[in-house]
Amino acid sequence: MAKKEKVKQEKPARINSVLNEIYRKEIVPAMMKEFSYKNKMEVPMLSKIVVNMGIGEGSRNKDLFRIHQEELRDIAGQKPVITYSKKAIANFKLRKGMPVGLKVTLRNGNMENFIYKLINIVLPKVRDFRGLNPNSFDGRGNYAFGLSEQVIFPEIRPENVKRIQGMDIIIATTANTNEEARKLLELMGMPFKRG
Repeated sequence: MAKKEKVKQEKPARINSVLNEIYRKEIVPAMMKEFSYKNKMEVPMLSKIVVNMGIGEGSRNKDLFRIHQEELRDIAGQKPVITYSKKAIANFKLRKGMPVGLKVTLRNGNMENFIYKLINIVLPKVRDFRGLNPNSFDGRGNYAFGLSEQVIFPEIRPENVKRIQGMDIIIATTANTNEEARKLLELMGMPFKRG
């Protein structure tokens, strides 16, 4: 009986994205200078990005849910989870526990790829875009905004879209204040409205 050789598994290489490089070489020194941090570990960074699609009709149309689930998977690069209603609302014909939306939480490499794509490819494609609202911070360093259609993402083929669906994007940072978070996102290239 031949002895089986033990195969040594190597750890996957850490994604060293362009954004990571920009963060270390440009953003950290600029933030340390502006906010007088004593240590570079104090500099805020992205912690996660949550992409959420509220699909109202989806509770009655399973096929619609499946289509949007595939679209969100292509956009985010990982499988979304289904969110369910927490309580019944008669006016919306909604019972407790019915599927009402999809969400995906991105961290590490997927998060870096998504934010880079969002800033450099997606937002410039938005029609009549004049910048993001600089006042959409929550007071704890997190930023939220909405997109009205999924077609602006390069992974989505417009001819295959059966229904236009918007989404909310929440960018969570380790910043303690809105000013720190806004400066961090500006240095990453997030296009905020001026004035």
